[in-house]
Amino acid sequence: MKNIAAQVVVSVMFALIFVEALPAQSVEQPKIGFSLEAVKGERWQTDLESFQARAQQLGVKTVWADASGDDDVQFRQVTEMIKAGIQVLILLPHDTAKASRVVDAAKAAHVKVISYDRLVLNSDVDLYISFDPVEIGRMQAEYLVTVAPKGNYVLIEGSPSDANARVLHDAQMRILQQYIDQGKIKVIADDYAKDWKPEEAYLHMLDALNSSKGNIAAVLASSDGLAGGAIQALQEHKLEGKVPVSGQDADLLAIIHIIEGSQSMTVYKSIPNQAALAADEAVRLMRGEEIREDRMAYNGKKNVPAIMMKGVAVTKDNIRTTVIKDGFQKLDVINAALPKEKQLAN
Repeated sequence: MKNIAAQVVVSVMFALIFVEALPAQSVEQPKIGFSLEAVKGERWQTDLESFQARAQQLGVKTVWADASGDDDVQFRQVTEMIKAGIQVLILLPHDTAKASRVVDAAKAAHVKVISYDRLVLNSDVDLYISFDPVEIGRMQAEYLVTVAPKGNYVLIEGSPSDANARVLHDAQMRILQQYIDQGKIKVIADDYAKDWKPEEAYLHMLDALNSSKGNIAAVLASSDGLAGGAIQALQEHKLEGKVPVSGQDADLLAIIHIIEGSQSMTVYKSIPNQAALAADEAVRLMRGEEIREDRMAYNGKKNVPAIMMKGVAVTKDNIRTTVIKDGFQKLDVINAALPKEKQLAN
């Protein structure tokens, strides 16, 4: 019996030594997924980089994916994120209607969902973070009717698969309608550009120029990318700088176009702040804390808590006090792209 007891003691001691020798398991960092419909151009690259920087400050791990404008790819990518253990999904949808299945998959796995920049329709998203598209559409139209109160208007809207594009259009039309009713303004073209592609805007603008024989008073382009496509067509018809053109996003090229005179205005949105806010709210959702919505947005299924940020109209007169002052665009980078006679003074 003594031998058996001794063996038991030795075995227990060996087991304790073995357990102590095992490396301590590290606690896995909280994980947030960011699914982007496409990381293309200046805009979405800025969102991604700003989000990652803020998430790192908050001590959370991030995984992200670029769906390249494909709804099925976006669904598969999010499914993989869910399997990888994300606790919150930030979703920039390609098609705001089709993306409801993405939300359904996340919710089935008890993953919270933030609808980013575009509201996923008919879905159970937890929060919507964007800039107010109604205000942006209003600013674009109000500026143009000030500088071009009569004549033929061309409207170039965003993607037909993006609900925000329709919201922008409706807000623009609410401003234009009184001028249309008075016979001052005539909308001769009103087109949506698939996936917000500049080449689509270029083709729509060419059609409008040809059908009107160049008689265009203003171009209401919903984004800077679309404005760039329209400006290319205007340039080919020797009308660049003679027709006011609106935009949105305050892209570097748009700011250069505004200084050169080929684009009239854009809407500046503090993208880094939006992306950082998404990271902050994702962490709050992860911790079960109260989110900080300022209104509700109906998506066809429910009233979604929303945070709607404000944009700022930017023209040649306030570039310094807006995008340059905030560091969103750099003075030296802008000047490097301009002829010396049009460069901004330091």
